[in-house]
Amino acid sequence: MAIDPKKALGAQIAGGEASWNKDQVILYHLGIGAGVPPTDPRELSYTYEKNLRVMPSFGVIPVFGSLGGIATVPGLAGEFNFMLLLHGEQDIEVRKPIPTEAKVTTTGRVAGLYDKGKAALCILETETKDASGDVLFVNRFSLFLRGAGGFGGDAGPKAGNEAPDRAPDHVVESPTLPQQALLYRLSGDKNPLHADPDFAKMGGFDKPILHGLCSYGVVCKAAVDNALGGDTAKVARYQARFAGVVFPGETIVTSLWNESGQILISAKTKERGTPVITNAAITLR
Repeated sequence: MAIDPKKALGAQIAGGEASWNKDQVILYHLGIGAGVPPTDPRELSYTYEKNLRVMPSFGVIPVFGSLGGIATVPGLAGEFNFMLLLHGEQDIEVRKPIPTEAKVTTTGRVAGLYDKGKAALCILETETKDASGDVLFVNRFSLFLRGAGGFGGDAGPKAGNEAPDRAPDHVVESPTLPQQALLYRLSGDKNPLHADPDFAKMGGFDKPILHGLCSYGVVCKAAVDNALGGDTAKVARYQARFAGVVFPGETIVTSLWNESGQILISAKTKERGTPVITNAAITLR
């Protein structure tokens, strides 16, 4: 197999139209652990139609289906094993506060392709516009295509957003439910790795694991609620690297550092002390 970056770079991927309503926003919020305690006014603002607001990480949901477009990209199609694909990083820029209901149009392209030796790193970028034509958010999915490296070229930029060498300003514990993955998958990611024990064993896990984008949302909520006073509109960008797995029922411990114009973030599991998200940051509006 040999990736051809000249053909792949800049190639368009399927986007299309999508929509969501308040129920889908609430379901997403429940999927990332909102609603505890259920009568808390701040939690109700995520889980009840009255005064409903939208967590910025929700912006990954309407475009998630676009990832499948990588399988038809010239220069990539047929040159990697889809079963060996790993979601390495996620980056969302929120240009306008995400509404509770919307109809949107998404376009996408291959924005980067790097040779990591044993793997290729493919950056898929999607741009989502609302009904007025304004850009609502831009997503960048960093996908590691294991076994597809060695085609030559740039190895890509080094990871940034290093956590400071000092005590964090906030440490937040976010317990997950044993059925958290079963709840989160209803927002659109039906990968059996997160539900089917037999499939999980084929992937090398004793049991199904939590979606990486679920952990991404849990950590976003921890930062918004504790470092931003619950003000979702302050988030202009949220970048994160997926560093390890969470088993449903474990607690995610998020450390937050207030820096100039940013919140730097890292997260680990409480039970095993293993990293979950690293090199993460929220850029403030």
